[in-house]
Amino acid sequence: MAGVTSVRLRLGALLWLLTLQFFVVEAVAAARYDGYSRTDLTISLLGASTSPAQVAMNVSFVAQGLLIAGGLLLLRPALSGRGTSVVTAMLSAAALGVIVVGTVPLGDGETWHELGAFLYLVGGGLGLIGLAYAVRHRSEALGTILVLLGLVATAMTVFYLAAVTGYLGEGGTERAAAYPLPVGLALAAVGLVLLARRPAPADGEPDRRARKEQERAERARMAEERDAALEAAAARAEGRGGRDPEPARDADDDFDPDDPWATPRRRDDT
Repeated sequence: MAGVTSVRLRLGALLWLLTLQFFVVEAVAAARYDGYSRTDLTISLLGASTSPAQVAMNVSFVAQGLLIAGGLLLLRPALSGRGTSVVTAMLSAAALGVIVVGTVPLGDGETWHELGAFLYLVGGGLGLIGLAYAVRHRSEALGTILVLLGLVATAMTVFYLAAVTGYLGEGGTERAAAYPLPVGLALAAVGLVLLARRPAPADGEPDRRARKEQERAERARMAEERDAALEAAAARAEGRGGRDPEPARDADDDFDPDDPWATPRRRDDT
């Protein structure tokens, strides 16, 4: 990938891969919180003063924001296309938001905490969609997975903000909106490292999009040649249609009473 050294690429990928630390810390914090329900209670409650693992959870929130921002800073040159600007803006907002969530825990500053959570959820979903378009030129499979995660996160964010939780509950809906971001960043990190091992196109060799355009143009040219050949054949057939057709031979003329099994060719030779 042009503009990204192997060391920078691997370090940036490692930072995004480490965003999975959130799941480990959350699991430990939830296990230490008596009566905690992932369906009914929000993630922020694990960082409130009532949580036995308050410090660990809030440190995890802040670390999550730093990991997202650091990985974005290192990996941004590996991204391209119209999605790059969306990725930069949205993931930056998500990183800032989760840092605010960790520095202003639930109960200490409701307005700031809610604003931070809003930035993280909205920025995370839209950031994944932008990231999908920024890597799609390298891998359609990776882009498809990321856009699906982004759509799920965005839809669940809308439901969560509108208090439409249904069977998932408030906590379950929030998690459905928050979880796709670290999962998507980890997948993108692994994907970018693996894609970097592919040989780059040689000078003058067209990239995948250019090859598709060439293949499409070649198919169109072949279709035109086929149509022209069919038209020429039809014109020749029409030209021969004005000539007197060769008179058909009467089947009775070929009958030989001495040898009824003889074919016309056999009779003519004799």
